[in-house]
Amino acid sequence: VSTVVVLLLVSGLALLGYARWTDSVKAADLALASGNLEAAIAGYQAAEARFDALPAVKQIVPAEYHRAVANHLWALYRLKRYDEVIDLAQKAPPESAPSFWSACAFFQKASVEEKPEARLGWLSRAEEEFRKAVEAAPDDWDTKYNFELTARLSAALRKQPNTPPKQLMQLLRPPTPGSKTPRRTG
Repeated sequence: VSTVVVLLLVSGLALLGYARWTDSVKAADLALASGNLEAAIAGYQAAEARFDALPAVKQIVPAEYHRAVANHLWALYRLKRYDEVIDLAQKAPPESAPSFWSACAFFQKASVEEKPEARLGWLSRAEEEFRKAVEAAPDDWDTKYNFELTARLSAALRKQPNTPPKQLMQLLRPPTPGSKTPRRTG
């Protein structure tokens, strides 16, 4: 009987510790759900700092850590903080889809870059990261689509490197015979 009581006490203390440990993740999740992305990012950063301080906990509750990092990447991306997405993705665990998020960030940077060489560089990095994302999640059709779109756009941009950023997606639409060439403005 005393062994059962001790086991129950230890289990209860472990559950209490787990609840306290994940408070910042829960707070960040609530902020994310309510649309307060800045508060969510702060909460996820606090949670990641706790996990980094005690790496063993990452192994004990890996799903919590991976979810916190994935949500952190998503929130940064939504706020268009692409450089931060790329930086966080470099040290993020594979389970948080870092290649997908960094590829999306590189693609967005390419879509607004004015210099043709830099634009092609960002797009090539996006293609490379989407390739890694497809390798990590081969059944994810959204990732496959993004990879194929980026690869096609990258190949087309290599042929026409001086295409302005606003006209990038037109590179994917070949002109139909007999149609007028669209007027270029800007």
